[in-house]
This record gives sequence, structure tokens and C-alpha cells, in this order.
Amino acid sequence: MAVEAWPATVLEIVGRTGMTGEATQVKVRVEDSNNPRDVGRIISRNVLGPIRVGDVLMLKDTGREARRLGR
Repeated sequence: MAVEAWPATVLEIVGRTGMTGEATQVKVRVEDSNNPRDVGRIISRNVLGPIRVGDVLMLKDTGREARRLGR
């Protein structure tokens, strides 16, 4: 069973989030999508694990966005 996923490139690392800082919030640009309106859109996502600017994430859902970090 194949799961569709769409590539998104990491543009900026916003900061750490989660109870103990285990997730990283990043801004990504959607490169391809099932919805043509989402292509080129910049969204915030939370990522687990090591991440750098320029990495490509494979997103299952391009319509969902993470909440902004509270300061």
C-alpha cells in the first residue's frame, strides 16, 4: 500500500517546541502537491529528529500548519 507524499524544502529553522524541546519548528516551501494552490506556499511544520536548512521533507498533508511558537 503506497502512501502519497509531497516534497517541501526547509527554508528556515524557527525554534524548538514541545514539553522538553524534542521537536523543531521549521518553515518549508511546498514544491509539489495534490492541490495546485499549495505549490510554492510557505507553511510552518513541527519536525522530530535532526533537520537543516535545505533538507527536503515529504509531507502527507500540505494543508495543515503548525501553530506559532509563543514567546
